Amino acid sequence: MKAIVVKEFGSPDVLALETVPDPVPGWEQVVVRLAAIGVNPVDTYIRSGAYAAKPVLPYTPGTDGAGTITAIGGGVTGLREGDRVYVAGSLTGTYAEQTVCSVTHVHPLPERVSFAQGAALGVPYVTAHFALFARGAAQPGETVLVHGGTGGVGTASIQFARAAGLRVLATGGTDTGRQQAREEGAHAVFDHTAPGYLDEILRNTSGRGVDLIIEMLANVNLGKDLTLLAPRGRICVVGSRGPVEINPRDAMIRSADIRGVMLLTATPTEVAGIHAAIRAGLENATLNPHIGRQFPLAQAPSAHTAVLAPGATGKIVLIP
Repeated sequence: MKAIVVKEFGSPDVLALETVPDPVPGWEQVVVRLAAIGVNPVDTYIRSGAYAAKPVLPYTPGTDGAGTITAIGGGVTGLREGDRVYVAGSLTGTYAEQTVCSVTHVHPLPERVSFAQGAALGVPYVTAHFALFARGAAQPGETVLVHGGTGGVGTASIQFARAAGLRVLATGGTDTGRQQAREEGAHAVFDHTAPGYLDEILRNTSGRGVDLIIEMLANVNLGKDLTLLAPRGRICVVGSRGPVEINPRDAMIRSADIRGVMLLTATPTEVAGIHAAIRAGLENATLNPHIGRQFPLAQAPSAHTAVLAPGATGKIVLIP
């Protein structure tokens, strides 16, 4: 089969398409033939060697994808060859035509959801739910600001928050992205490149501020986020690309919290609950992943560049 193989950490050019042996499932494992593969920013950090947890070289990147089960190992119950599934975790990497997964990595994909949409579910939707509810303690009736509401996690956050009864504000840097956020269900959308947009957000809340912020670029926004919070508001940091300076008094006068979000800290019980929520949302159509761009598997280097580009909207996927 064809797979992307990384033999050294570095630029996107280290993503090389090679022919490798077809995988074989072990105990409580399945093989999934992938029809679409999710590309996440964290994949680029790992590939560059900048991520704290580095895989052993050589390796095949990726944890997300969707397709059909083609082989089942011993000890597997409740799954059959031919089942449509989305993949949220992989033992051999998902940037490939086939991948080996533990039974805990695969989840049913309803017929109404395309494989490309299924590939958008793993990291983005699990992260969004974990940030909103496990870390952010979001409650119906609260106001949440999705600061960067146009990418995979942003889209998922808007959809989950709307379904849970929150009032949703979002920001985006392009007209296309802001329109997408509106279509996903945001009650109000703001241009975070425009002067005075912070004042617009506060006016939208009648000066009270927002209860929760889902923050995708903390090194740029965290200091400003603190000034947007209502009393006892929370900021959940999903992404950051460097250090930032804040005024602690902005947190003190609001009794505000800054909370980190890292999926590696989620418990198995929390992860299982999140996937149950995803399955329900897919079935009742409150969750609808938005696909931005699709690249052939051989163009994985271009996909890694695109996923970090300013103004990117929707999910980027690879097609084997």
